[in-house]
Amino acid sequence: MALPSLTPEEKKRALEKAQDMRKKRAELRMQLKKGEKKFADVVNDTDPVIQRMKVSYLLRSLPRVGKVKADKIMDEVGIDESRRVQGLGKRQKEALLARFLEK
Repeated sequence: MALPSLTPEEKKRALEKAQDMRKKRAELRMQLKKGEKKFADVVNDTDPVIQRMKVSYLLRSLPRVGKVKADKIMDEVGIDESRRVQGLGKRQKEALLARFLEK
């Protein structure tokens, strides 16, 4: 399938939108790392920026959680590595929240 051809103006808008999304994700990750936002609030948020994030990327934003630990948690909960936050089932969300509320 060929990509649609975009006008220079459409390309510019798409690039600006992508840049804005990356900036918002970076801000969110920093807030999680610093403890300014709670994981439970983020997982239950309906913001499209959060909903489109991969779960593994979100987990790695938490303090003391790196790639290996995030992968281990996702295996234990039964979440595919390509799953996005919006694709999490009720039980998966509950399992993740329970995992991080214990600590």
